[in-house]
Amino acid sequence: MGNEMTPEEIFVSPQWVKDRQKTTGLKIVDGSWYMPATKRNCAEEFEQVHIPGAVFFDQDKIVDPSSSFPHTVPSPEVFAEAVGKLGISANDEIVIYETGDLFAAPRVWWLFHIMGAKKLHILRGGIAAWQAERFETESGKAAPAAVEFKPDYAVDKVVFIEEMVLIAKHAKAHIVDARSAERFTGAVPEPRVNVRSGSIPGSKNMPFGSLVENGGFKSLDTMKLLFDAQGVKKDKPVVTTCGSGVTAAVLFLALNMLGYENVRLYDGSWTEWGTVT
Repeated sequence: MGNEMTPEEIFVSPQWVKDRQKTTGLKIVDGSWYMPATKRNCAEEFEQVHIPGAVFFDQDKIVDPSSSFPHTVPSPEVFAEAVGKLGISANDEIVIYETGDLFAAPRVWWLFHIMGAKKLHILRGGIAAWQAERFETESGKAAPAAVEFKPDYAVDKVVFIEEMVLIAKHAKAHIVDARSAERFTGAVPEPRVNVRSGSIPGSKNMPFGSLVENGGFKSLDTMKLLFDAQGVKKDKPVVTTCGSGVTAAVLFLALNMLGYENVRLYDGSWTEWGTVT
């Protein structure tokens, strides 16, 4: 992903999806997820209404089962088994959407990306944009036919705690935190119990919402100015982080679209750092 990608290549419109719904190999994925405090059940919401033919990607379940932290990236074997049961292969063209604004879908995009899927898109505006076009929706459980997903795991895109400690200590990369300014500075408590407030030493703050507009990204020029203002240059690698690894993927995607060639994601993010360091 060294080449810049335009928003049009990543973000697609409801009409683009509808025109290709009958195309063999187009798979539609609901990647909705919300903070636990919202008490929303995205799996139940999916069964109530979703884009026809979609499947639900459960971000709380397609994880490393041995980890005590939320959303820990699964092994390629665990990922492949889970998405294979959703009827998705690595060669499919995949469109990911969510029920909120641009928040959780990039994490699903990132997981498919590091596991080897090449043709990945996000529905700009999510299901709300789909419904605004008065396109058909359906309800009920999805019942896809299982297929084989052959993973090609780019583990080098993931940063784990041992390396993260060294990166922070020696300033080996720009560390960019997607959380709100209040959480970044420690002005408000973290939403998870037993996780202290604050941020990783040397990190910079880029609240993910500052990059989002109308269910997609702001222009590349605008995003470049925002990262430049924080001193996030292309002079060294970048590691993105957040609370539990979800919105860090928003920054990961934005930076790749801006042509940053060495972007990685600290999977444990502040929930791990604020617990174990």
